Amino acid sequence: MSSDTTYLSMDLLRFTTAGSVDDGKSTLIGRLLYDSKAIFEDQLEAIERATEQRGEDHLNLSLLTDGLRAEREQGITIDVAYRYFATPKRKFIIADTPGHIQYTRNMVTGASTANLAIILVDARKGILEQTCRHSFIASLLRIPHLVVCVNKMDLVDYRQEVFDDIVQRYSEFASRLEIPDIKFIPISALHGDNVVDLSDKTPWYKGASLLYTLETVYIGSDANHVDPRFPVQTVIRPNSDSHHDFRGFAGRVAGGVFKVGDEVLALPSGFTSRIKTLHDADGDVAEAFSPMSAVMTLEDEIDISRGDMIVKPNNQPQASQDIDAMVCWFSDKKLQPNGRYILRHTTKEVKCIVKAVRYKVNINTLHKLENDAEIGMNDIGRIQLRTTAPLFYDPYKRNRNTGSLILIDEFTNATVAAGMLL
Repeated sequence: MSSDTTYLSMDLLRFTTAGSVDDGKSTLIGRLLYDSKAIFEDQLEAIERATEQRGEDHLNLSLLTDGLRAEREQGITIDVAYRYFATPKRKFIIADTPGHIQYTRNMVTGASTANLAIILVDARKGILEQTCRHSFIASLLRIPHLVVCVNKMDLVDYRQEVFDDIVQRYSEFASRLEIPDIKFIPISALHGDNVVDLSDKTPWYKGASLLYTLETVYIGSDANHVDPRFPVQTVIRPNSDSHHDFRGFAGRVAGGVFKVGDEVLALPSGFTSRIKTLHDADGDVAEAFSPMSAVMTLEDEIDISRGDMIVKPNNQPQASQDIDAMVCWFSDKKLQPNGRYILRHTTKEVKCIVKAVRYKVNINTLHKLENDAEIGMNDIGRIQLRTTAPLFYDPYKRNRNTGSLILIDEFTNATVAAGMLL
C-alpha cells in the first residue's frame, strides 16, 4: 500500500465525546479548542462577555459548543454538533453528543463514523449507568479506540486513589466489551489539567495528555484495506464531443484497494472486466482506496447502474435477502413486527419486511431480553429482515461501510433506525 494511503487515514481523526449530564463535555471541548488556539478572537470576546453576564469566575468554555440559546438557558446540550479544529500534527472532527438517556440515537449518529470515543466520568460520581450505556454503544459501533477521561479531578484534590478506583471498576465492566484499545487520563477540563499539557498537580500520572493522545493514536489500520468494495453511486456519461464514448462509474471506495489493470466483478450481474482508468478530483490516479471518492472505467461494456457493487472475483461480499441486524431505534413510532420499511445500504435502496425481533438489549446490564420484542425510541435490539433484492454486504465488525444500514418509514420518509449487519 502506498504512503499516500497511510497519510490519508492518519491525517484526519474523527472522535466523539460522550458522558452523563454535567460531566463537563462542553467544557472539555471548549478547553481543547481554546488551548490549541482554535478559537477566533470574536468568539473569545463573546464568551468573555457571556461569562461576565453570568457572574462566573472562570472563562466558561462550554459556551463555545453550546451554541443554541434555548439549550444554554436549560443548561443542556441536545442534538449532535460537529466541531472542526487542527493542530500541526492532525486535523480533527468532533461529534459532540448529548448525555441524556433519551438521546441514545444521537450518540449512535455521532459515533457511527468515529475512530475514537472519549468517555467522560465525573471523579466524584464514578461509573454511572450512562457510562456503561455509552461504552456499550461504542463497542457495538466498533469504535477501535476509547479514552476514558476522569474529569473534575480538582474537586477530589487530584487524589490518585480516586482515579485508580475508577480505572479498576471500569476495566472490570469493559472486559465484556469488544474495544481493543482503552486509555485512562485524569483531567480537569475547567483548569486544563492534562488536557493539552501535563499537569504538575498529578505527578503520579505517567501517561500522555489528552491532546497528545489524540494527535498520536494510530488509526492507519482502522479502515478495511483488505476487502475491495466499490458501491456505484452514479454512472457518468458526458456525451460531449471530447468524451464521446466515456462511461465512468463514480462512487466512494468502501474497502480495499483498486488498481488500474485489476480484474473486477460487477454485482449482481456477475460479469467480469478489467479496470481501464481511475480518476479522482485532480485527474488520473494509479490506485483508489478507502475512503477515496473515484471514477472507474472498465475495458468492457458491462451494464452497471447505481446500487451495484464492483468487487474482486476472488474476494466477494456476502449476498442474501435474509439478514440479521442490530438496530438502534430512532423513531417515537415503535418498530412494527411484519412492518414494511425502505432499507438503504451503501448506494442501494430496497424494500424490506421485519420478519422477527430476536431480542432487545438491556444496555445497562448487557443482558438479552428475549421475551421483550417491543422496540421503541432509543432501544437497541436484534432483528431479522427480508429484503426484496439481495444485499451485498460484509459483517459490520469487518467493514463499517458495507456492514451498516438505515431503515426509512415508507410514508413519512423519516429515518427510523440505524443498523449493524451481523
